[in-house]
Amino acid sequence: MIRKLSIFTALLLTSHVYATDTLPVKLPTQQDMRLQQVATSNHIWNGVTVAANGRIFASFTQTEGKGLQLGEVGAEGKITPYPDQDWNTRQQNDPEHHFLHVNAVRIGPDGNLWVMDAGNTGIGTGAKSVVGAGKLVKIDIATNKVIATYVIKPPVQKPESYLDDVRFNGDYAYITDPGAVGLVVLNLKTQQAHRVLDNHPLSIDHQPIYADGKKLYLPSGKEKRVGLDQLEVSPDGKWLYYQAIPGPLARIETRYLNDEKLSTAEVNRHAEKFLDTWSTGGTAIDSRGNIYASNINTRSINKISPEGKVTTVISDPRLIWVDAMWVSHGALWMPAAQINRSPATTGGKPSTVDYPVRMYKLSLPIEPSARDHQ
Repeated sequence: MIRKLSIFTALLLTSHVYATDTLPVKLPTQQDMRLQQVATSNHIWNGVTVAANGRIFASFTQTEGKGLQLGEVGAEGKITPYPDQDWNTRQQNDPEHHFLHVNAVRIGPDGNLWVMDAGNTGIGTGAKSVVGAGKLVKIDIATNKVIATYVIKPPVQKPESYLDDVRFNGDYAYITDPGAVGLVVLNLKTQQAHRVLDNHPLSIDHQPIYADGKKLYLPSGKEKRVGLDQLEVSPDGKWLYYQAIPGPLARIETRYLNDEKLSTAEVNRHAEKFLDTWSTGGTAIDSRGNIYASNINTRSINKISPEGKVTTVISDPRLIWVDAMWVSHGALWMPAAQINRSPATTGGKPSTVDYPVRMYKLSLPIEPSARDHQ
């Protein structure tokens, strides 16, 4: 049964195991014939978005070092820097007009392309946020020009901030910040931002991350832990669902997030645990409020109904760390990122990524949430 968590109750739960990662794990061996490969890349991607006219855009991690950050996947799989090479070239002396570390990309409900720049030099030990670099960038895909930049400035951007992913709800954009372990709420009309759920018991990372049955480690040798990371808005705009990578899935009514006059204690009081989940690479939501969450430990995609029922959509040996997914008309798009095979999560050991990385599509009787995108 879903129930609200007081801070006291939530603190009591921190000693319990939240995640439902199964160990030892039995990985799939049989390929599912429904899975369609749509593109490949020699650079690790972590997100995909598809415009109404079929144009495909992908975000690329920097786990392999500096390189392409945002690209358009064109005919025959050719990937072109987007909106141009200049934006894809790091320039810390002009961080508002160049990408520093793109981490997410999506077509918004207005039909424009929205790009989340983490504003951080990297991930983990030694990484730091750069003032002016943490930003949400809006690009008109008809002209291929940047038309707006929303910079998340201090004190909302913290020294440890890593702005991760974004979802829309009317005049508001919700941005996860696993670096500083909280959520940024951006008013798109006023361009003002504020923080909520910082270090809340349902925001922090209670468990290690497992992929393919193995615990993940940073290059320093410490366990890889990632707090508040994934998020989805219900189609009616009432709920924001969110979780740390290993779960659990929590939710809060968006009215408490949007009211910047509410105290921290008042906002925190309305956060509630929704479901024990698993190590998740990425999520997506459809028009009926079903959340699709990858299980990076079992190479599968699970569907979570609005009532909390979990079913398996697909399990396939090729689905190695599926990251941020995308729902289009009649299909679920899945970038197989293989992040668990990169030195960023293997304790600094040499990469075992099997290049090229691949993007897949699965035909399903689903439609996107109109609140999320066209």
